[in-house]
Amino acid sequence: MFSILLFLSCKSEKQKEEISAEKLTSYVNTFTGTDGPGNTYPGAVLPFGMAQLSPDNGLPGWDRIAGYFYPDSTIAGFSHTHLSGTGAGDMYDLLVMPMNSRFTESLTPDGAYRPYSKFSHEKEKASPGYYSVDLLSSGIKAELTTTARVGFHQYTFPADEKSQIILDLGYSLNWDKPMETKITIEDNQTISGYRKSKGWAADQRVYFVMKFSKPLDSAQLFENSEEIKETIVEGKFTKIVANYKTVDNEKIQVKVALSSASISGARKSLEAEIPHWNFNQTVEEADQVWEQYLSKIKIKGTKEQKELFYTNLYHVFLTPSLHSDIDGAYKGADGNNHIAQGYNKYDTFSLWDTFRATHPLYTLIAPNETVDMIKSFLSHYDETGLLPVWSLAGNETNMMIGYHAVPVIVDAYFKGIPLDAKKALKACVASATEKGRQIDTYMKLGYVPTSEEGESWSVSKTLEYAYNDWCIAQLAKALGETSIEQTFSKRANNWKNLYDSKSTFFRPKSKEGIFETPFSAKAYTKEFCESNAWQYFWFVPHDMNGLINTLGKEQFTAKLDSMFTYYPTKGDKLPIFSTGMIGQYAHGNEPSHHVAYLYNNIGQPWKTQEMVRRIIKSQYSTEPNGYCGNEDCGQMSAWLVFSSMGMYPINPADGVYSLTSPFVEEATIQLENGNQFKVTTENQSDDNKYIQSMTLNGKSYNKLTISHKEILKGGELHFVLGNKPNKHIQINA
Repeated sequence: MFSILLFLSCKSEKQKEEISAEKLTSYVNTFTGTDGPGNTYPGAVLPFGMAQLSPDNGLPGWDRIAGYFYPDSTIAGFSHTHLSGTGAGDMYDLLVMPMNSRFTESLTPDGAYRPYSKFSHEKEKASPGYYSVDLLSSGIKAELTTTARVGFHQYTFPADEKSQIILDLGYSLNWDKPMETKITIEDNQTISGYRKSKGWAADQRVYFVMKFSKPLDSAQLFENSEEIKETIVEGKFTKIVANYKTVDNEKIQVKVALSSASISGARKSLEAEIPHWNFNQTVEEADQVWEQYLSKIKIKGTKEQKELFYTNLYHVFLTPSLHSDIDGAYKGADGNNHIAQGYNKYDTFSLWDTFRATHPLYTLIAPNETVDMIKSFLSHYDETGLLPVWSLAGNETNMMIGYHAVPVIVDAYFKGIPLDAKKALKACVASATEKGRQIDTYMKLGYVPTSEEGESWSVSKTLEYAYNDWCIAQLAKALGETSIEQTFSKRANNWKNLYDSKSTFFRPKSKEGIFETPFSAKAYTKEFCESNAWQYFWFVPHDMNGLINTLGKEQFTAKLDSMFTYYPTKGDKLPIFSTGMIGQYAHGNEPSHHVAYLYNNIGQPWKTQEMVRRIIKSQYSTEPNGYCGNEDCGQMSAWLVFSSMGMYPINPADGVYSLTSPFVEEATIQLENGNQFKVTTENQSDDNKYIQSMTLNGKSYNKLTISHKEILKGGELHFVLGNKPNKHIQINA
């Protein structure tokens, strides 16, 4: 008996050691989303890093928006900037490619020689902060890692008299085009320059300093494929070829530091972030940074659950991107250089997507970065007079709709995150009263009217503007600005102006106040932003009770049921963004993301529990095609992270999370104030998805919501789960 107890005791201690030594980075699959519509990239990057060093297949197209498409078998090089999960074909700056005499094949854009290598996924590896691949056409092994602002390459060459490393500033993909580039050979180990390009970001500037671990044997500069016999080359299509004679298994390393402001800024980053040539040390440091960020939420569950959870948490931290140098310098949205004093300037704000769940998640697990993000919003306001809509690389792209920096700011303010509230309110009002984007017409009519030309997205704009207006009213009320509060509280009701009681949908309306005909709720028209009337019906997050009462609870319930059961027919033409379909619900696009939680608002929480679990199981995996739609800068992933813990913000700016049954056994949020908030379960399994009872800190809990303030106190929310709905549980929504 004693020997059995000793064995069990030893086993228990061993299990504790394994848990404490568990590396969360080992659960991340950086290839998830690189196939299908996910549009992610697999390369090396730090959380919110400026450098996204990743392989490019070298071919254009929708599937290769992030530069890399898993089904492809070619690599044209490794560029230093990429977008994660978007539909926008931009970035791909500073392509580096190792070569030797074995190369025979070329992609030939505009007649220029662009070598590429074949590769196999069997000879490819990646983990957070690291990527490697064997280039089969040359026998060169490529390895990548990164710091915040510096990409670090390590190439292992075979013996060859004609080994080379190319930097191609003329390389471009999709929407991106070089406008002005420059390369200067400073010495036999250092080059510097810049690449100014135009694409989705109309004025993108990347300054760089590039350092080689081995002095160049020789080098050639090119402009438009013509060799330039100088140490400086300028033009649209410039490149440098660094020549080496290599012995077998010789390693040559390259460090490339980036800046949006100046070459001197890039040089400072190079000297500060990687002063050495220890590649493995940088890989380890990158892994440690990722471990720190992933450890902000620790879960218990199956191996598959951990892989899904941490792969998605990883993607949450890829954007926004650091935009300022070590000394704070950055290229502003007004085209001038500025200094971010006392904060990190961020950009790459996909706000139409990320205001819904990504930014609310940051308030829980990245509040310090949230402070800097909002300061970044306000610096954008200083430079342009408006808050960002979809900002990228120091540019306003004006992609998508709404003024969704507003809910991010208001949410942060009410959650106690420090910000200049008076300035923020002024900026919010400015964005809500500009003349562009049909806001002036919206203010005049109380809705956005239909348009005969182009995409007006009139219904979607009206609903989203009304929600943003409610957010402004709440901030104004808190600051005692009564006049502003009254104005925007009235505007918050504008959603009612497009409700049609006959069809029971929001319908497009002309400037004369006449509903547009014919009307089909399932049709995808220019009056709905990447959606249809079914998908936008539910976007009144600030007045859900008002929406329920307008329709009537019984009819609202029937319509919500139909949302998940009324499937498109074979004859329906679905656009590229209508993916992840469950009935008319499209999980692959953001307007649907809160809808499964609305059963909580009508007293049928078991349906939320069923549907959220169904979405997790059917719309997510860790395979390369593991996202059912664009990952969209963390929003698709934030939905999974929140929902796995059994919560989601229906209204992203009221500091309240709607509850459902957790997908994981346990989740512990490490809060910045030193507290821990735990979500724990009893009987958690695939079958046991229904809440039987809940306790908060040991006391019976009878609400289907929990506040952010309650979570910040720390404690434990405990769920008892079962395999049948408990319809008699006394829970108040």
